Amino acid sequence: MAAPHRSPQPSGQLELFRALPGAFAPRDAQDLMAYPFFSLAKTHRVAPIDFAAGDIAIRVEAVPDHGMATIWDADILIWAASQIVEARDAGLRTSRFMAATPYEILRFVGRGTSIRDYQRLKAALDRLQSTTVSTSIRQRGEGRRHRFSWINEWKERTDHDGRPAGIELIVPDWFYCAIVEDALVLTIDRAYFALTGGLDRWLYRLVRKHGGHQPDGWRFDFHHLHLKSGSLSPFKRFAFELRDIIRRQPLPGYTLFLELDGRARTLLAFEPACGQTVDCLVPSGTQGHVPSGTAPSCYREPKPDLTPCTENENRALNLESNVLTLTCCCSATSCGDNASPFQSATDRLIRKAAFTCDDARSRAPERAGAAVCPRCGRSRPTSSR
Repeated sequence: MAAPHRSPQPSGQLELFRALPGAFAPRDAQDLMAYPFFSLAKTHRVAPIDFAAGDIAIRVEAVPDHGMATIWDADILIWAASQIVEARDAGLRTSRFMAATPYEILRFVGRGTSIRDYQRLKAALDRLQSTTVSTSIRQRGEGRRHRFSWINEWKERTDHDGRPAGIELIVPDWFYCAIVEDALVLTIDRAYFALTGGLDRWLYRLVRKHGGHQPDGWRFDFHHLHLKSGSLSPFKRFAFELRDIIRRQPLPGYTLFLELDGRARTLLAFEPACGQTVDCLVPSGTQGHVPSGTAPSCYREPKPDLTPCTENENRALNLESNVLTLTCCCSATSCGDNASPFQSATDRLIRKAAFTCDDARSRAPERAGAAVCPRCGRSRPTSSR
């Protein structure tokens, strides 16, 4: 009896691509940045994502055992895209069949390397494998759909002591072709991995995809953003969270604004942020040292002194420039606060500075019913009843 025919395993058809060492710029697939493919919440989601706009159709389904892949799980795909692009640019052979250690993946996406982090990595791989996607993106024939999982298969390798020694995984052909053949990738800011909110992460990827480095930025209607997010939150809750993001400004490299158009629609506007940090020393590109004409080197800024001139003492106070605007309750013309405008301002200031509370008490009124001016200390008569 002939043995049953078995289709060859995909890993046997593909050449193994081992992850490159080192830290390099993270890259993300543009299709994953522009459309709703992932759950934005860390809670268990089974409800599918259905998105349709023009000739673009997307349906994402999950199984109850693992739930839908989240936007945090997509960090593994960012790592895979970065590895493929880096190897391609270096002239190395790439493949959908990839091998790496958990440490390499976790460190690249800014995670910890504890046992708990490793367990979360394996759970993320399970969600990526069990989540299925059906989409018409980059399908030339009308009505065609490409159906796949984010990871076709993955396996864990251990050493003789049972400790994790590495991970092997296969990314889908739809994802691999977008990176290698169509070059639909964008470099993202490494600070993206530090964003903790699911809506923050999704909004940054959308802004990076559509806004890019355009100086005039981009604008989106709130309802359109709610549709593109695939979020299960009601629109009012979604709009509230967007306004909170605008208040916090968490997106690296971009500034968010709230605008109203002519039809009183609420718009989210964003543009590249000003005042980005740059290197402290930016050479001009000249071959040699070019002096600026200053005594110290042009790369050093002179320390600020108390006075920039050669004088070593402070000038006298310009008391004549002080104009008193206070009024005094005393009717005496010689009072410092009620003096004639022709009287010297210096004399008035000296008189007021020399007057103390003890002087006021010593100048007690000589007759009953007299009052004392609290400013100049002079007695003033009071009206008799």
